[in-house]
Amino acid sequence: MEVEIGRGKRGRRAYSLDDVAVVPSRRTRDPEVVSTAWQIDAYRFDLPLLAAPMDSVMSPATAIAVGKLGGLGVIDLEGLWTRYEDPEALLAEIATLDPALATPRLQQIYASPIVPELITARLDEMRAAGVTVAGSLSPQRTADLWATVAKAGVDLFVIRGTTVSAEHVSAAAEPLNLKQFIYELDVPVIVGGAATYTAALHLMRTGAAGVLVGFGGGAAHTTRLSLGIHAPMATAIADVAAARRDYLDESGGRYVHVIADGGLGRSGAVVAAVACGADAVMLGAALARAVEAPGRGWHWGREAYHPELPRGERVHVGTVGSLTEILLGPGRAADGTTNLFGALRRAMATTGYVDVKEFQRVEVVVAPYAPTAQAAPDAVLGPQ
Repeated sequence: MEVEIGRGKRGRRAYSLDDVAVVPSRRTRDPEVVSTAWQIDAYRFDLPLLAAPMDSVMSPATAIAVGKLGGLGVIDLEGLWTRYEDPEALLAEIATLDPALATPRLQQIYASPIVPELITARLDEMRAAGVTVAGSLSPQRTADLWATVAKAGVDLFVIRGTTVSAEHVSAAAEPLNLKQFIYELDVPVIVGGAATYTAALHLMRTGAAGVLVGFGGGAAHTTRLSLGIHAPMATAIADVAAARRDYLDESGGRYVHVIADGGLGRSGAVVAAVACGADAVMLGAALARAVEAPGRGWHWGREAYHPELPRGERVHVGTVGSLTEILLGPGRAADGTTNLFGALRRAMATTGYVDVKEFQRVEVVVAPYAPTAQAAPDAVLGPQ
């Protein structure tokens, strides 16, 4: 539905995850019989979860911990753990930076070069722990570093940027040929972000196993303020889910997973994302609140230290519990920051669905009320 912005411009109405709610059905179930399991390619997980490749969220140790809890920890192969042998002192410094000095200091810290040997060492550490090994590079770095990653070995590879296009045009350099790259790498590749039907469909045609959905919606992003670009998540997920459905027909049965990435700080948002069509979610700020998180209660992404145009910031998200409590409970507060997947399980049981694929068919409504002070995403713990 389009609305008139002014006489010379119209825009499509779009909805955030806070704008939608699921509707109970005629049937309910016991939560114990509900499955939140998710499988992509040959890899099965008890939780439909990818931990975001951000230094405030994932270290090799926390990636291993998430894997043992049933999710997939993705390590940033351009982060501190591949630039420094032991970045713990720098992580402690980042947590104590004066807000006015945070951005320039982050730019200095991340100016140190990536060490290929450390990429191998971090991936080997995860493999030795017996968890599924996943690493992430930005589209700009993939062409330079993918051979190192391939030699070290990953089970799943993630190409993650603010926005990723299958048709990037550059006058300065040969752009990454996603279709050729995915074919040659020969492991499942997850690509994103994408926020529209057309962009997602083009990414699916490259052979991607999964598409990340989102654009500048996370807690540490200021993309809307810096560039004026934003994609409300409920609409973006539903649009990309439609591309998945149409590509399934076009390809003769090839299923590409839709992974919501951004604006998922609380359990209600996780529920809404799956209800809108997501197969899994990628969590950043929600996991940065863990006691074990490397950020020590602070959260930032790659955009925060861009050398020319920072489009993110270091934000304080606090600490609410252990990784186990955040993912599986028990919950310690009624604000949706703990027991995220226990909440998903209960929402599925309350509406009568037994697995994630079924729950994507649940009825949703546009919520006819403004967020209360308690429910507002930035009321308690900062922006989501």
